[in-house]
Amino acid sequence: MFESLGFESLTAPQAAVWLGVILGVAFGALAERTRFCFRRALVGEDRRQAGGVWAMALAFALIGTQAAVLAGLIDFGDHRFMAGDLPILSILLGGALFGAGMILARGCASRLTVLGATGNLRALAVMIIFAVVAHATLKGVLAPVRTMLASVTLPLGDGASLASLPGGALLWTAVLALAALALALTSGNRIGTLALAALLGLQVPAAWVGTGFVLYDDFDPIALDGLSFTAPWADGLFFTIASSAIPANFGVGLIGGTLAGALVASLAGRSFRWQSFTSPRETGRYAAGAVLMGLGGVVAGGCTIGAGLAGIPTLSVAALLTLFAIAGGALATQAVLTGSARGAAVPAE
Repeated sequence: MFESLGFESLTAPQAAVWLGVILGVAFGALAERTRFCFRRALVGEDRRQAGGVWAMALAFALIGTQAAVLAGLIDFGDHRFMAGDLPILSILLGGALFGAGMILARGCASRLTVLGATGNLRALAVMIIFAVVAHATLKGVLAPVRTMLASVTLPLGDGASLASLPGGALLWTAVLALAALALALTSGNRIGTLALAALLGLQVPAAWVGTGFVLYDDFDPIALDGLSFTAPWADGLFFTIASSAIPANFGVGLIGGTLAGALVASLAGRSFRWQSFTSPRETGRYAAGAVLMGLGGVVAGGCTIGAGLAGIPTLSVAALLTLFAIAGGALATQAVLTGSARGAAVPAE
């Protein structure tokens, strides 16, 4: 479709960067205002409300994405989420590592990106370490670990998608979306907050349709891409230090846009404030969390956004298992830390 839009000085890959910026600005602003966070939905003191925000976003991500599939705008048949051989060990171990890191760092990759733009230097430090480790796992010294774990697979064939189950895509989209809506509407959140969460969720189909349909170009193709924060942070790091040799992509634009959107929202809402580490022990905990998230996010093939908010709407079994593994690792780590954390001062985020 891209060639029909009439751009003469902008290629599809260049337009994808700007699409990432636009969606990132919207995501960052909405996530900052709603305090969107999967960790809070699991273990936060306000987990009922946080879970409702996350569920509302997921419901609209599901509905929007599958509506686009039904309309023939996008197709996930060749996407890695639908691979016939399920990398079961990578998903379970990588997801658990990411979940554990999310607890140690007190936020997943998307939440810490947003917090970093609001003056939280702890979050920025975590994301820099996260990006280095993620890049090392994708293309560096930790890549052999990733490939070794990925070699252990479980053959699923057509069963890689919930759409292959009785009832098909329509039934399973309805089941998941209605369950998420029920959770959201009984969470005690204000309607305004849930409306913002719904808008946040719609960034997911916007990304899929934008990269897979609007920017589709036979002569200069780009990959079908969705919201995620693991690979984009790694790409963003590489682009920052080698931009004259490495072009930006959709993910780089997404990270930059998210930071900008969250910054503007925090300034407008007067929630921006500088925060930093209070002790070496705290610094070590956050750094350990960053390492686990960077390694786990790449090994598992996604984070709470890439495999969760954006992955589940594809009806991928792998994405569902990844989110469950992340949740399991997070809950187990929280249980271990609960006793030792009693009586200690712990920062809110």
